[in-house]
Amino acid sequence: MTENATTKSISYRQDIDGIRALAVIAVIINHINKDVLPSGYLGVDIFFVISGYVITSSLSNKSHKGFGDFLMEFYSRRIKRLVPALILNVIISSILICFFNPNPKSTLETGITSLFGLSNIYLYIQNTNYFSSSAEKNIFTHTWSLGIEEQFYFLFPFIFWFSGFGRQTKFGLRNFFFVMLLSFAVSFANFIYLSDTNQPAAYFLMTSRFWELSIGCLVFLTTKIKFFSYDQIIQNFFSPNLIALLLIATLFFPSYSTIISTFFVVLLTATLISSLRKGTIAFSFFSLPLVVSIGVISYSLYLWHWTVVVISRWTIGIYWWSIPIQISLIILMAIASFVFIETPLRKAEWSAIRWKIVGYGLLSCLMCSILMTAYIKQSNLSFYLGNKPNISKTGPETLRDLYYFNGIKVWSGDKCVLASNNEVGKKINPKDCTIGNFYEAKKRFLVIGNSFSAALLEMYAAIPENDIGAVMVTSSWDASPIPDIPNNGKWGKANDYYWKVLYPDLISQLLPGDVVLMVNDIANLSPQIASTSSNEQLKLIQKGVDNLAKNLLKREISLGFMHGNPFLRESNCHPSQSINQWFSTSGISCTYYNREESLKRRMGLNGVLNEVREKNSNFFVFDLFDVFCPTNICDFQNNKVFLYRDEYSHPSVEGAKLAQKSFLRQILGYLNKY
Repeated sequence: MTENATTKSISYRQDIDGIRALAVIAVIINHINKDVLPSGYLGVDIFFVISGYVITSSLSNKSHKGFGDFLMEFYSRRIKRLVPALILNVIISSILICFFNPNPKSTLETGITSLFGLSNIYLYIQNTNYFSSSAEKNIFTHTWSLGIEEQFYFLFPFIFWFSGFGRQTKFGLRNFFFVMLLSFAVSFANFIYLSDTNQPAAYFLMTSRFWELSIGCLVFLTTKIKFFSYDQIIQNFFSPNLIALLLIATLFFPSYSTIISTFFVVLLTATLISSLRKGTIAFSFFSLPLVVSIGVISYSLYLWHWTVVVISRWTIGIYWWSIPIQISLIILMAIASFVFIETPLRKAEWSAIRWKIVGYGLLSCLMCSILMTAYIKQSNLSFYLGNKPNISKTGPETLRDLYYFNGIKVWSGDKCVLASNNEVGKKINPKDCTIGNFYEAKKRFLVIGNSFSAALLEMYAAIPENDIGAVMVTSSWDASPIPDIPNNGKWGKANDYYWKVLYPDLISQLLPGDVVLMVNDIANLSPQIASTSSNEQLKLIQKGVDNLAKNLLKREISLGFMHGNPFLRESNCHPSQSINQWFSTSGISCTYYNREESLKRRMGLNGVLNEVREKNSNFFVFDLFDVFCPTNICDFQNNKVFLYRDEYSHPSVEGAKLAQKSFLRQILGYLNKY
């Protein structure tokens, strides 16, 4: 493979901006109403292909004094292009969301990470489901795609330069082509694998998105290869009119066909870029002045449309009568951003020294992030304009509060909880963590799990209060439901220590006839995991719980597993959103689930627990679903009692007390039978 002796000139293609217009319109329509264009979110994938093509073509004919000069020019151009509009959007969006979101911490953290091209990683670590209602209420969810591109831009110049293509060496084109082809293959395989095993990773991580940008790069490179011109082959055999129609049709695919839809959108976009030529209907359409203009401001449209959509969801909602107003706002804000911020600052001479331009961009992002972080840290400072519910602050509100039984301090949360990796090595003393007398009780109950195990502390009190036994309550934040599932989150080390060291030590202190209760938020797994019993993670859970039950049976110890509560956590709804607010036309801004849907979504877990129960006589399941969803609609309240204390669906003190009767009935039912 050799380069053409006569290099093809690179010129601006207005039809590419026309394709950008299609992409951003598809995204906006999907975000306003998914039913109209179910796969419109794949407009982002169209952007990725275009970015790969454009960035390669823009660099291909430029010469530089050296790698440092090339690198600084590349990054200075990217910063001037992306950073000013992003900072403005982050600042204004942050202020707006604080008026209507009573607990904006997670949202603002997403915004902070977006300033440094890391919001996709943050959203992945938070185990965000892009298609969930919680993601729809995060005003910075859309910045995940900017993170993908910025991470690509971090790697791309190194590959471009050291392959030799950037230095225009003899075999540079060949080396660069094969490196990008290999990267495409590896990333695509990674995307296919993760789509089945770890959907958030497949969606949010650059490693599973690199293939989309690299195919755009490869499309351009084929125009530089002698004896092989991909664009000429495409133009000879494919009609751009047909390709454009197929691309648009793919955007109407059902949203659950993610792998197929993504593959076709990427392939069709690459083919369309190569096949578009003058004299065709598709080229004429994508070159229309209005269409091109939309494409030119597509970055600003993408940034600001989400701000308008999310604020609308928190306030007036999105209805047929509001859509014209919301679209007008999106267009006006995008044009203002493009005309007054994006364009002048991109063209301005920030400095004659390129590394200073990079420094100015990073410093601006850093200053913005410091201000946002300072606001988050000020717990007493709030811009929230709504009413807050009256929820008890006693009990395990912070998972560290003291609990008193018959006037005696019997649970010291700080000594019973692993709240960070820094607490690895901590010992848990039954005396500090037991409701009742652990050593003299006729039966001991050991509660293990994540933050949910401690949040139900008031419920366990029914056991000693009814003279059944004593309850030792332990917790490790964000702990895996079983030891077999790895935890790569920010509490990963604490999770490993909890399961490998503390759990065996706690079990060793139990006697025959005692009971272990596993309490966690497993039911709040994504719908795909929770409802499909064949899922790999559910298989791991089944195997892990089965092993725990068998090992405990050898010591004549029973194992109880708390079944899944309603899926309210996915809505990321704070209790404040479950009451009428003056700024919300719908009265409340929560997304609730009906009982039937919630029960259906835990069928996979239900099947797994039934199989374990059939194999192990010492295993039982206790279910609080009827307490937390007593009617056809699962919401935050039960007879005006707030069931949850936060947006993560941790039960409130009142909710835990309300669950006592059901919990006690099920525990006694098992013990009498066993």
